Amino acid sequence: MNTNIDLNQLVGCVGDAIIVVDAHEKIVMWNPAATRIFGYSEAEALGNTLDLIVPERQRHRHNEGCRKSMETGITRYGTSLLKVPALHQNGSMLSIAFTVGMLFDEHQKVNGIVAVIRDETERFAEERALKKRLLELENPQS
Repeated sequence: MNTNIDLNQLVGCVGDAIIVVDAHEKIVMWNPAATRIFGYSEAEALGNTLDLIVPERQRHRHNEGCRKSMETGITRYGTSLLKVPALHQNGSMLSIAFTVGMLFDEHQKVNGIVAVIRDETERFAEERALKKRLLELENPQS
């Protein structure tokens, strides 16, 4: 089956954020879901680094990992679902889950990293409240 798929349309209609950084760690793709989740417009995000959405206390570790992946062409996370805090444009904290993949040019040199990101803030808060309630039920105060 030979179906022509418009990749721009695909990236635009997906409910998860799709963010791509180039070999210089600059954002080169920011889909509408990324705007919805993080608050920055595409114009505001393009050309910036992921410091826009990485909380300050995680930046050093994130940047080191990103640099190492760019140098080696390997992400130590493979296809694992990562769960980390993130920063919204308004300064509020988010809980996100994402996968990351390496992008290569025709010479198999790394030319970018893609992250597909889902906002898990509400689900995480619900889970935390349920765990707290379960603890309260298991350990009633006399």
